[in-house]
Amino acid sequence: MSTTSGLSSLTAHDGLREIPPSRGEPGRSIVDLLRLQLFRRLVIRTLLLAAIALVGVTAFAQPAAADFRLCNNTGSRVGIAIGYKDSDGWTTEGWWNLSARSCETLLRGTLVARFYYIYALDYERGGEWSGQAFMCTRDKEFTIRGIDDCLARGYDKTGFFEVDTSEQRFWTVQLTESNEQSTNPSGSSLMPPPPAGNRTSPERDAR
Repeated sequence: MSTTSGLSSLTAHDGLREIPPSRGEPGRSIVDLLRLQLFRRLVIRTLLLAAIALVGVTAFAQPAAADFRLCNNTGSRVGIAIGYKDSDGWTTEGWWNLSARSCETLLRGTLVARFYYIYALDYERGGEWSGQAFMCTRDKEFTIRGIDDCLARGYDKTGFFEVDTSEQRFWTVQLTESNEQSTNPSGSSLMPPPPAGNRTSPERDAR
């Protein structure tokens, strides 16, 4: 009489040995556990990839640098003051002392106006970069609100030259020693040297 024996309770269909049932996971085989572990790994990997992608998107979403800078391309140390109009009205600020062949960020962030105004003083050779836009300054470090009645308020009345940024998000003014004056479409303007002369002025406090 032939008999057909069934599979041993210790042998799985695929040749793997079953794990005896436990109280917490009755009847769960090693195959089930492997599948669970694989699933968990896939979930963790997916979450990690999603986190990395989110960080990348956030980084690219950050706004590009948008500053107003000035470069001193002369061989002298110069003092810089700036004037501009924002939602609160006119403001003048100074002084930034720039050594020869150096640059400085005067305003950080996206430009709030199209026109800015600069006054620059050559400490070593005398002379100045100036214009017909008169605003308030003083010899020491300052932030002054308003451009009217400068003398009556105890300030100096100083002529600034105008810088047209063409509504660019960033701009760089270049003070040069050449006689060329032009505008660079990449977001910068070249300013000629100050007129020669014997004008001198006390050096401003470093900003």
